[in-house]
Amino acid sequence: MLKQIDINDIISIAQKAGDAIMEVYAKDFDVEYKDDKSPITEADKIANGIIENGLLALSIQFPILSEEGKEVLDEERKGWEYFWMVDPLDGTKEFIKKNGEFTVNIALIHNGFPVLGVVYAPALNELYWAKQGNGAFKNNERLPLYINQNTDKLLRIVASKSHLSSETQKYIDNLAKSTEKIECISKGSSLKLCMIADGSADIYPRLAPTMEWDTAAADAILREAGGATMIWEMEAYLKYNKINLLNPWFICSLQKKELNV
Repeated sequence: MLKQIDINDIISIAQKAGDAIMEVYAKDFDVEYKDDKSPITEADKIANGIIENGLLALSIQFPILSEEGKEVLDEERKGWEYFWMVDPLDGTKEFIKKNGEFTVNIALIHNGFPVLGVVYAPALNELYWAKQGNGAFKNNERLPLYINQNTDKLLRIVASKSHLSSETQKYIDNLAKSTEKIECISKGSSLKLCMIADGSADIYPRLAPTMEWDTAAADAILREAGGATMIWEMEAYLKYNKINLLNPWFICSLQKKELNV
């Protein structure tokens, strides 16, 4: 099935959604709030429609699970072998702040694992994608672009711009004991995982809540780049399509040895 998916089709869908998002970004827009108090804008809704329609127009049909789409109960989802997992506008808070650090995320999940991912940051003109067995790329350059071979000298840590928990800070403080210098980078949306995949950061600790659609696309890219997204304090990768779509805490790195702190 995966071989029949043309990654360029998915890239095109993400870019169309990104173009629509930028049209809203360039003007004044209203902000609404969902039941969980998270923000949603016109851009989220328009991008979701573009992505869902684009995926439904493909020659191969898979179910779609989107943050802004209809709710799908576990009873129905548990029988899905393949499905699309979508976050049409990841980093809505960053979109509202107009700092550019938001993304369009489209992933293909196969039996609980991400096997294809596209992450597009339209305001930054950054495009990441990966397909299992075919490598991971950023703007046509193969990932990783760089691997830090001297993490005992300098460790670059990327963390959430809007959701830095006290547990994450404690973990970062502990990392500082094993290297000469720590460089902390704050970044929004799924770009944090992408920074690990391209090598511009060494480790991303997320000891705070995320949903599966927040991570799936970038997780596919990171894994294909040779990295790992491991469940906190466990030798296990993140899995998708769980009964509860909330992710456990996790740590991302290109070099697995860096996870064992």
